[in-house]
Amino acid sequence: MNTLIHEEILASNKVGKGISFGTFGELLQGVQLDNDVDFLVTLPIKLYSQAEFYPDSSGSLKVVPELKQKSSQLAINLLNYFNLPTGGTLSIKSDLPEGKGLASSSADLVATARAIDSYYKLNIENDLLERLMKEVEPSDGVMYPAVVSFYHRKVQLEEVFGSIPPLTIIAIDEGGEVDTLEYNKFPKTYTPEEKAEYTLLKNKLKYAFEEQNVIAIGEVATRSAIMNQTWQEKKSLEYFLHQSKNQGALGVVVAHSGTYIGLLLCKEDKYYKQKLNNLHFELESKFEKVYFYDTI
Repeated sequence: MNTLIHEEILASNKVGKGISFGTFGELLQGVQLDNDVDFLVTLPIKLYSQAEFYPDSSGSLKVVPELKQKSSQLAINLLNYFNLPTGGTLSIKSDLPEGKGLASSSADLVATARAIDSYYKLNIENDLLERLMKEVEPSDGVMYPAVVSFYHRKVQLEEVFGSIPPLTIIAIDEGGEVDTLEYNKFPKTYTPEEKAEYTLLKNKLKYAFEEQNVIAIGEVATRSAIMNQTWQEKKSLEYFLHQSKNQGALGVVVAHSGTYIGLLLCKEDKYYKQKLNNLHFELESKFEKVYFYDTI
């Protein structure tokens, strides 16, 4: 960017702002039979990461809070890519807890890129954003406004599934943290039968979105949660499966590489409020804290 133009922008006291939603784990996570590539299907929820970018002429980038170093790395990479000065302050505020499988890091990265884009009017395409995010860590597909099938290790879109029906997730956090970067360093070994089932589940889920079939969405999420026990066990899974059946929930959904587990309810179900109250009572009587998340 021309130095004079950049100085004029600085003098205008503009602030670049960006936002990204998180995702409650995944509706489905596995590997495809035909290409042996790991994929996940996002579940966007109304929790957000927000970033503000304040450029200056210092030559160095300060990030607040300081622990958001992944966002700092992406910001510097992005500014260098467009041959822009790297001085300024990047401030991030997030509703998303870290290390829990709700795509907190991915949301931070997307919000960061959007804040810089907002300031400099770069019109960053998602394929470029994916390439730059891949340099930082494996990522979720939260840069897309709809539910998507996403190659999280490759950081690449596979397919857009579309908008999700209005769902509520009533959930608990089993505790601890999972480092996404460390978790994804080690390849998973699947049997041919598992690969075939994951492929069938993905096709079933794609068709469920075309039909807006919430029952099928719940069935796929539940089966994926069960199959994931080999990789990231949820100690409460049997209890949640029992409650799902007894209380008429759509099924169980988990953060496959995180610590959350939840039950899906459709807000258009005429018994929604009754089911939500019943599940709230059951979970609150057993667990320390219960969380409620709505899909976007």
